[in-house]
Amino acid sequence: MQDAALIATAILLGGMTFFSFGFAPVLFKLLPSQDVRPILRGTFPYYYLTVIALSIVCAILAGLHNPTPALILGAIAASTIYARQMLMPQINAASDRDDKRAFGRLHGASVVIQLIQLGLAVWALLLL
Repeated sequence: MQDAALIATAILLGGMTFFSFGFAPVLFKLLPSQDVRPILRGTFPYYYLTVIALSIVCAILAGLHNPTPALILGAIAASTIYARQMLMPQINAASDRDDKRAFGRLHGASVVIQLIQLGLAVWALLLL
């Protein structure tokens, strides 16, 4: 089971890294920003669901071997639930009302959460 936890956590980290540093930036590079925003807005709910589901699976698999990475992966799941259910609607609302200050603050918070999650995923992977 340790190998399964290791592979699943590597997939989680790879997917999160690709979305953050591959998919989203490439969209902004290739398309006008007014076209990118609806694509990302439509993509984020699925991205968050994938991260939630995969981090829970990873936590369960890791928990069979080592509780520390399981707790770390559980924290990724919990913080992603917060980002999806609480933060994302607030970011969308700020964008809809063209409140650049609130959008910047909320989006900045989501970026910080994402970076922390990436660091936690690396930590969990190293512990496995």
